[in-house]
Amino acid sequence: MRTMSGDQVQRAVEHCAAVLRTVLDRDWRGVGAGRLEWDCRRTAFHVADDLIAYAGQLAGRAQDAYVPFGITLDEGTDNAGLVHVIETTGALLAAAVRTAPPGVRAFHPYPFRSADREGFAAMGIAEVLLHTHDIAQGLGIAHEPPEDLAESVLTLLFPHVRPGPAPWPTLLWATGRGDLPGRAPVTGWRWCNNLVLPAGRLTLTGIRPAAAHDLRLGGDGGFEWLGGGPYDGTREAAGLLVEAYETGVHRPEFGIFALVRHEDGRAVGGIGFHGAPDEERRVEIGYDLVEGARGRGYATEAVRALTEWALAREDVGTVIATIEADNVASQRVVSRAGFVRATVEEERAAREEDAGDLRLYVRRP
Repeated sequence: MRTMSGDQVQRAVEHCAAVLRTVLDRDWRGVGAGRLEWDCRRTAFHVADDLIAYAGQLAGRAQDAYVPFGITLDEGTDNAGLVHVIETTGALLAAAVRTAPPGVRAFHPYPFRSADREGFAAMGIAEVLLHTHDIAQGLGIAHEPPEDLAESVLTLLFPHVRPGPAPWPTLLWATGRGDLPGRAPVTGWRWCNNLVLPAGRLTLTGIRPAAAHDLRLGGDGGFEWLGGGPYDGTREAAGLLVEAYETGVHRPEFGIFALVRHEDGRAVGGIGFHGAPDEERRVEIGYDLVEGARGRGYATEAVRALTEWALAREDVGTVIATIEADNVASQRVVSRAGFVRATVEEERAAREEDAGDLRLYVRRP
């Protein structure tokens, strides 16, 4: 699958520099940048400042806060010099992304307090594309970024936003910079890096829509899988995630996760929710493992970690699991993770919704 890398960061910065070099002779200080409160000069500096900040976070492996540093411009730096600074800080972010190992995460506050190398690349690209748009709008010049970059930003940072007719107008709308037919204007927004959760010997890594699409088509989703690929249930769940994304009902924190093993970085299974909590604050969990990882306690660690994370939320009161009557191994997994067999009434209600021979297990705080 196509991944977000330093190459994409470099392309976005090159596009920005090419646009800004057409207006080096203009007064950037005296013109507002699009809908922002900043002028074009302040906005261009902000791009460089964000690029170096993201590079510092990722290269420094910051875990709890921003690395306490920033940049300043030498007195008398003109517009051409500022563009050079953008190119330089962009190169530093690209290098940090290229050299960061898979799975490394660093602090960023929104929304789950960390991002991986793809997340930092996407955030840098978003800053570059969107603020180049703001500056171009303020100075009255044309600006149309590469569509594939806008699409990648959407699938990585805006998994909660239903795709529109084209990526760039959708990204502008999602960030309060434009309108889309049939959709209300956006007045407040945040992007959304994927969620990761510690789970004993594993890390539960949130699967993004682009990775889910690749898994649905038979790819690896950007993970190195034990045994060459995920079990069928993970691919089916990935297809449901893509459908939810395409219809605008996907909530990333209630999506699916790859079970990545600490010892070698390989994915050994998938786990996730069947959807967001219902009106009774119930959420259903499902999971599977590749054959070579079964019988080692991985499923129990993953189910326990994801269930405890869910039950710590105010919008979840019960986590349920429906398991085939003859799947004794899976029943033991949920029992070890703190689930109990549902009451007769609860199980009867579940059977009314599904004619299969299922057993219902529940866990509450």
